[in-house]
Amino acid sequence: MTLMKLNLRAALLLGSLMLGASPALAEMVLHRGNSGEPQTLDQSQTSIDIEAFVLKDLYEGLTVYDANGKIVPGAAESWKVSDDGLVYTFKIRDSAKWSDGSPVVAEDFIFSMRREEDPKTAAGYANILYPIKNAEAINKGTVPVDQLGMKAIDDKTLEITLEHPTPFFIELLSHQSALPINKASFEKNGADFVKPGKLVGNGAFKLVEHVPNDHLTVVKNEHYWDAANVKLDKVIFYPLEDQAAAVRRYEAGELDLVYNFASDQMERLRAANAKQVHVTPAFATYYYPFDTRTEPFNDVRVRRALSMSVDRDFLAKEIFNGSKLPVYSLVPPGLQNYGEPSKADFADMSQLDREDKAIELMKEAGYGEGGKPLNIEIRYNTNPNHQKAATAVADMWKKTFGANVTLMNLDISAHYAYLQEGGKFNVARAGWTADYADAENFLNLNVSTNKTFNYGHYENPEFDALMKKSYQERDPAARSKILHEAEALIMRDQPIAPLVNDANFWLVADKVKGWGDNGNNEHLSKYLSIEE
Repeated sequence: MTLMKLNLRAALLLGSLMLGASPALAEMVLHRGNSGEPQTLDQSQTSIDIEAFVLKDLYEGLTVYDANGKIVPGAAESWKVSDDGLVYTFKIRDSAKWSDGSPVVAEDFIFSMRREEDPKTAAGYANILYPIKNAEAINKGTVPVDQLGMKAIDDKTLEITLEHPTPFFIELLSHQSALPINKASFEKNGADFVKPGKLVGNGAFKLVEHVPNDHLTVVKNEHYWDAANVKLDKVIFYPLEDQAAAVRRYEAGELDLVYNFASDQMERLRAANAKQVHVTPAFATYYYPFDTRTEPFNDVRVRRALSMSVDRDFLAKEIFNGSKLPVYSLVPPGLQNYGEPSKADFADMSQLDREDKAIELMKEAGYGEGGKPLNIEIRYNTNPNHQKAATAVADMWKKTFGANVTLMNLDISAHYAYLQEGGKFNVARAGWTADYADAENFLNLNVSTNKTFNYGHYENPEFDALMKKSYQERDPAARSKILHEAEALIMRDQPIAPLVNDANFWLVADKVKGWGDNGNNEHLSKYLSIEE
């Protein structure tokens, strides 16, 4: 055989081997439509789900939610709880490492949670960790940071002591506020520790690129303790607030997942491929807070009248195309340890009777037809569903009270930043999805000391006292009764008007495997894969 033939044969053989190997070597990339640009990737400053989706790919808490929304071990492989429910001892995985290869140790969590509670950090979600001993006092500046109830027994053993028994503490530790940060990277880079090339995480993926308002790319973290079971090589998040554009890109095959789409597209999308449309009832409430600092919204009669006059059935059926349920309570139904929520006293009235009572209340307060003019601005974050809902509510208030209603919208980051920073408003669109499956997570939104999420600045000492009492109560039935009493006050005073129980809207391509619908809306990329 000539040299030329040998070379030709070798080339053909090599080519066939490369062709045979190419499917195995093909990069597995997931394209996620993420519904908006994260305000930040600093876990102490985040508050919304589109940030949590990214953060929980980059970092891993002591506990995590699996694909079906069940709490499971994360960076901690196991834990023990003392008989009095006050001391939790966590065993951190020996194989848990940061993306730079250094070990994850107990001190990492202590450093991160001290930073979360340090008043200098000004963490909006600091209250999430208040069950930890001294956390609230530290956050209010009355106790030194090093007195937080956490200590390292050794590098891989972490002990956390609580102020009082907290039934939902294990779920709470999966929240983004309890995610660890790498101390060395933070001390070296300061605020820049969140940037590509500097962010050191302990999650299944690591950050390699972030072009604001365009895309954010993470790649598989080879040092992750469970890397062998992570099937994706890369995940690209696209911050698409334009829902119509996101759906177009999904239908063109450019996106594998889309979070949120306009409800009026439901019927068309289901007709095209019903299996790809996922609408999951959520532990979530869609509501309008009133700014109780400003007239006339500081008058309970005005707030009640405005809330009563909203036709929630119309919103649920016509505006949201039956994808949501009308609601008259802040706490959503379905929480096993709570039972049926405490509803507003007008919940069982007909809509016509509600409107008659609302007109009566508004006249009593001196506003509306024959009284002082009723000028209302409804603020909402840019989204077709929110715009349609605000337009419908505005029409209801115009029709019922002759109100002059205007609408104002901002992008999601600016909208929530304005509310969280205490900006004054009349009425605003808001939604709350459970951080953990407990009624306290919803009711705490109205505690007077909750400066971040009590958007309407509601203050009621009786309500605050009931919430404080609930934290001391260990008997589940007695605790539930206290929380129901607290919710009844909220429904009486209507600092917020609950409108509908939310649902999570996702488009999931057939080639995405490992997806699980769950009320917690937890969808870590580590559980997903692509099959062409």
